[in-house]
Amino acid sequence: MLNYLLVPLAPHIGFLRLFGYISFRAAGAAVTALLLTFIVGPVIIGALRRNRIAQVVRAGTPDSHAGKAHTPTMGGLIIITATIIPTLLWARLTNRYIWVCVIVMLWMGGIGFLDDFLKLRQKARGQANNGLIEGYKLVGQIAIGLALGLYVWHYPLSALAGASTTLPFYKYLLIIPLTPALAWLYVLFVTFVMTGTSNAVNMTDGLDGLATGLVAIAAITFAGFAYVIGRVDLSRSLGLFYMLGSGELTVFCASIMGACIGFLWFNTHPAEVFMGDTGSLALGGALGAIAVLLKSEFLLVFVGGLFVAEMVSVILQRYVFKYRKWRYGIDFARQHRVFLRAPLHHHFEMKGWTESQVVVRFWIIGILCAFLAFSTLKLR
Repeated sequence: MLNYLLVPLAPHIGFLRLFGYISFRAAGAAVTALLLTFIVGPVIIGALRRNRIAQVVRAGTPDSHAGKAHTPTMGGLIIITATIIPTLLWARLTNRYIWVCVIVMLWMGGIGFLDDFLKLRQKARGQANNGLIEGYKLVGQIAIGLALGLYVWHYPLSALAGASTTLPFYKYLLIIPLTPALAWLYVLFVTFVMTGTSNAVNMTDGLDGLATGLVAIAAITFAGFAYVIGRVDLSRSLGLFYMLGSGELTVFCASIMGACIGFLWFNTHPAEVFMGDTGSLALGGALGAIAVLLKSEFLLVFVGGLFVAEMVSVILQRYVFKYRKWRYGIDFARQHRVFLRAPLHHHFEMKGWTESQVVVRFWIIGILCAFLAFSTLKLR
C-alpha cells in the first residue's frame, strides 16, 4: 500500500524512491511486524488472561510441563496480526503471490483457532480436550492444499508452467506433468506439502520459543530465495528460473520473521503466552504456500529440516509401536520404543537436556539447515 501512496511523490521528495525497492520494503515490513507485536502483544495476552484462555497440556508430555497449564494460549493471533498488517502496508497489493499467501495463512489460522477454541470449551465442560476432530482438521488442510494446487495449475503466477516444480542442485530443470492425469498428481503433491508442513510446525510447537525461532529462520531463508528468484540478473547468474513478481514474497517472509522474533519476547522460556494451533498451523501453511509458489517444494526439506525430523519422529514412534504391539505384545512395545518420547524435542528432554538447551540447540541446527539450503544456490 505504501508503495502506491509514496512512490508517485518521489519526483518531489527524492528519498521516497526507496519505497520502490523490494529490499527496503522488506526491511520496513520486518521492523513494522516486530514493533507491532510489542503493541498488540500485551493487549491480546491481557484479553486471553481475562477470559482464562489457558494452555491445555497434552497427554504424554514430560511432567515438567505441568506448570504450563495456566499459561495463555492462542497467541498465534499476535503472529497473524503482526504478519498480515505489515504485509498489506509494505507489499504491492496487485501481486497475486501476496494474496495467495495471506489467504492460506488466514485459512490455516482459522482451523487452528477452531481447534484451540474447542479444546478450551471441552476442558471447561470436563470433557476430553481433544479439540477439533483430527479428520475434520485434516479435511480443512486438504481443502486449502487442493485449492492452491488447482489455482497454481490453472492460473500460473509466472511464465513457467503452473503445474511444475524444480529440484535443488540442478540448473534450469523444470519438472512438468505431460498429461492432465499427471497434473492431478501435482495437485495432490501440493496438498501433501501443505498438509505435511502445517502439521510438522504444529508438532514442533511443544517447547517455549522452539517453533517460533525455527519459523523465523526458515522465513528469512525463503526471503533470500524469493528475492533472488524475483530478479532477472541474480536468478540468471545463479542458474535459477526467473519468476516475475515473486520478489514480493520477500516482504511477506520478512513480515513473518519480524512477527516471530517479536513474539519471542513473550514466548521465550518461561513463556508468557503460547501460539497454540492458531499460530502453528498458520505459520506452517504460510511456509508451505511460499515453497509451492516459488516452485521450491523439495527445497523445503532443507529449509525446514528440523520440522521434517519432528514429523518423522512422531510417525516412526506411532507405527513402530503398533507393529511391535501386534508382533510381540504390549509390554515389549512399551519397553522398546524408537524414542523415549515423541516428538523429537521431548526425547531429548527425557535424555536430560533442559528445555532451554533443547530450544537453543535446535535453533543452531535450524541455522545449519538454512546454510545448507543457501548452498544449493551455488552447488549446481
